Amino acid sequence: MKKVACDHCHLEFDEDVMIEEREGDEIRYFCCKGCQGVYHLLKDEGLETFYDKVGNTKLHPAAVAAADLQKFDSEGFFRKYVKEHVDGLLEVNLIIEGIHCSACVWLNEKVLHKTEGIIEAEINFTNHKAKIVWDPELLKLSDIIAKIQSIGYNAYPYDAALQEERINKIRRDYYSRLLVGVFATMNIMWIAIAQYTGYFTGMDASHKNILNIAEFILATPTLFYTGWVFYRGAYYGLKNRFINMDFLVATGATLAYIYSIYAMLTQRGEVYFDSVTMIVTFIFVGKYLEVLSKKKAVDTLDAMTGSLPTEVIVIENGEKLLRHVEEVKEGDIIEVTPGDRIVIDGEIISGEASFDESSLTGESVPVHKTEGEEIISGSVCLDAVIRYRALKSYEKSMLSTIVTLLEESMTKKPKIEKLANEISGYFSVTILMLALFTFVGWYYFEGDFEHALIVAISVIVIACPCALGLATPVATLVGLGEGAKRGILFKEATFLETMAKSDVLLLDKTGTITEGKPEVIGYEEVSAYDPELLYALVSSSKHPVSQGVKRYLETEYEKLKPKSIDNIKNIEARGIEAIYEGKKIAGGSAKLLEDMNISIALDTDKSLFAFIVDGELQAWFYLRDRPKEGAKEAIAAIKEMGLEVVMLTGDIEPVAKRIAKEVGIDKVYASLFPKDKADIVDRYHDEGHIVIMAGDGINDALALTKSDIALAMGSGADISVEVSDVVLMDDKITSLRDAIRLSKATYRNIKQNLLLSLTYNALTIPLAVAGYVIPLVAALSMSLSSLLVIGNALRIKNVFKNER
Repeated sequence: MKKVACDHCHLEFDEDVMIEEREGDEIRYFCCKGCQGVYHLLKDEGLETFYDKVGNTKLHPAAVAAADLQKFDSEGFFRKYVKEHVDGLLEVNLIIEGIHCSACVWLNEKVLHKTEGIIEAEINFTNHKAKIVWDPELLKLSDIIAKIQSIGYNAYPYDAALQEERINKIRRDYYSRLLVGVFATMNIMWIAIAQYTGYFTGMDASHKNILNIAEFILATPTLFYTGWVFYRGAYYGLKNRFINMDFLVATGATLAYIYSIYAMLTQRGEVYFDSVTMIVTFIFVGKYLEVLSKKKAVDTLDAMTGSLPTEVIVIENGEKLLRHVEEVKEGDIIEVTPGDRIVIDGEIISGEASFDESSLTGESVPVHKTEGEEIISGSVCLDAVIRYRALKSYEKSMLSTIVTLLEESMTKKPKIEKLANEISGYFSVTILMLALFTFVGWYYFEGDFEHALIVAISVIVIACPCALGLATPVATLVGLGEGAKRGILFKEATFLETMAKSDVLLLDKTGTITEGKPEVIGYEEVSAYDPELLYALVSSSKHPVSQGVKRYLETEYEKLKPKSIDNIKNIEARGIEAIYEGKKIAGGSAKLLEDMNISIALDTDKSLFAFIVDGELQAWFYLRDRPKEGAKEAIAAIKEMGLEVVMLTGDIEPVAKRIAKEVGIDKVYASLFPKDKADIVDRYHDEGHIVIMAGDGINDALALTKSDIALAMGSGADISVEVSDVVLMDDKITSLRDAIRLSKATYRNIKQNLLLSLTYNALTIPLAVAGYVIPLVAALSMSLSSLLVIGNALRIKNVFKNER
């Protein structure tokens, strides 16, 4: 029975089961009513060019029966997955199932854009995640899902946990494949030693055949299980009309494998199962490194918003009501207590308190705010109960805005292709054509098919990109290992290369250049004070300034024993007080001194902590956030490596310039908000620079995502660590210097390895084409080139050799 292809999905079926449709002399065939319906839908909408874009790619047949769509309109689904805009529009993130190529993305976007009520529809081809914004007055979410199903695809809500599970599954799969390859390689090498020895000294044919079978048993799972990723990569490369390294690896390994089976069965010539195993396993290590070092698959935005309160206390008619943050309207009165994080921007109407805004502005010292002043979402109330009026909805507040900008910027993050892949694209095609011409030439002039095949295989094996493929992963593996020893975590191997090419370093001040903790830099003692009493007082508070004084006392005095104090309480936005043996003791800011009518000359650009007993000033302490140890030397070294170093901070300009002068930075941008930092990154990009951004707070996250290399301190905010490409686990700025130095050394080594590999090929390939190299020698030569590359890569370890 004749088979014909469906005009929509291109799947082939017997002609007698197809739906036949005639229009004049033209005959169309459809495998089902679903495909027929989709075909006419696209034609009626003027989207028939979809079939030109998709070519002969086979699609899933269109499903006619829709699943239960009512759940998409349920209140529970909306609360979990749908975002509400203030203008009445709704937004949802979906995963589109069934996408195979860019034509599928094009089709879905076109159909959705033509649907009345859909305002925006964007689909990311990499992860098939779709952002859809629609007007609920014109259509329901279930209608959108039905529209997607009507053209042969399916959709379900995006869930970060499911995406993480999928990535973890891929990692486990690659790990299993690597284990098989490593096991086979280790064992086949022992057999190969016996084979090589027997080749030169003579070996009984029966013994040789047993070893051949053993190698065959080990090489087979390595090629078809471990090497499956190369076959898959070669397939998709061919599908996109590109001869990639995967194709060359698969071709060389497969031809060597087939010929080895022939040699084993006929007992003529030598087998090359060891070469097959080594080729596949060595290059698969590089593939595994790419998967292993991918960024954590948890959705960064979900992780960020997941750590925030989802409900707030709203005051309505004198009563306290618990409301979901998305239900809060502009003008509602919200109450917060010490330790609460602000999730909606507003204006204080009752009370005063200190707020920790370090996660937003980078300001290490808490900011005191009173009635009439605005508070920003993302800040933390430290020491008082206040009430404030919401000035914006949750969706328009600062923190929510940062989330939106993050989502947009993360999809536009630049990717730099490996130098090895750029070279191999041309290399692979050249070698394949050369091997083909070699085979044709030898067969034409000699007429010996077997000899012509052996020579052609020798060309592919000796030129096999094992050394070329190892040039990057082995060097980066050594670089990553050396970095790990020094507390430097590169989340992807390619970030070593990108960092090496960078020419601008943007540094956040607080927590990156400085310690991020106010420290005592001086004090004035009015009368003798009791350090153990003061220690008891500051130990009772979690305020950063109190903790700074506490650390100072622990350093200055040995074996401090805090005295017993009672009735400890916070003084709103001023400090703390307690009772000791009937005396009132207090500690706090200049505001506290004013309230007690105590007047002293103060240095206003520093934080102050005063200690008062029974109304009398005992002592006061000046605190300042100090630069990290070795910051000046590290920044000087980074400048010597050719990078422009710039400081970005939310602090006021005088404080920022003082720190910059201490560490040797000439260019400073101060009083910045998160978007300002991101704009500066964009400005450097517009000038053609490759930018490293280093920071540790939520305020840095947006700039981090826009930079070419995002570098975070390990103790920084979770969001900054999540979006980063490089993490300094020990928080030392000297590690930042080491990371740049290591990346440059690694990148230099990669280029050396590539040069070694290409020089090797330039010398050996002509010999193989001329027939002077048999596959056995080609395999040994290939292994030698790999050893040269590995040996050179180990020299990266010397980059820190002379350091203590």
